[in-house]
Amino acid sequence: MQTMARLLLAERAPHDARVLVLGAGGGLELRMFAERQPGWSFVGVDPSAAMLDLARATLGDLSARVHLHHGLIDGAPQGPFDAATCILTLHFIERAERLRTLEQVRRRLRPGAPFVVAHFSIPQGERDLWLSRYAAFATASGIAGAQAETARAGIAERLPILTPEEDENLLREAGFDGVGLFYAGFAFRGWVALGLTSPAPYCAARPALPARVPVA
Repeated sequence: MQTMARLLLAERAPHDARVLVLGAGGGLELRMFAERQPGWSFVGVDPSAAMLDLARATLGDLSARVHLHHGLIDGAPQGPFDAATCILTLHFIERAERLRTLEQVRRRLRPGAPFVVAHFSIPQGERDLWLSRYAAFATASGIAGAQAETARAGIAERLPILTPEEDENLLREAGFDGVGLFYAGFAFRGWVALGLTSPAPYCAARPALPARVPVA
């Protein structure tokens, strides 16, 4: 998923892109992006201080190109950013708050900047079926059966999972254009979308970016 996201961003993001990563805790996504795109710099946002501490440890020397923001998108730097991702995060958020979050991301993007998002998204009336398949896949991948079943039950009880149609409509309602499905695997879907009013060509000369702030 991370490799697909990077390739989709790189289609439009310039070589010195400033990238917003929403749900950055742990740092694996940031580390892979930073290793493969040496000209990019990043702002990672996460509400968990413990997960951001883990991200710092994961990034190591790459931290010089990453600013980690503890909190929600509302308090994150305004950008503008050349690209953004939100992977395996939005399914934790209720619909109204999800829309507001997407709007906040879109406002921070340059016109035409790519946004990659992926999370649980299940067709209407098929929730139990696909979550059971998700648990079966986890078991087949080496997770203990009891652990996989506990995870399935927790997801079914607590996550406000939307349908693919609802997810796509939210992206458009938030102000994104060119919404396209790039991934569908069991209970997960992934989309790439663009900020509205894209200039042509996208990678034309841009105003100078504000100075990057390294991780403290």
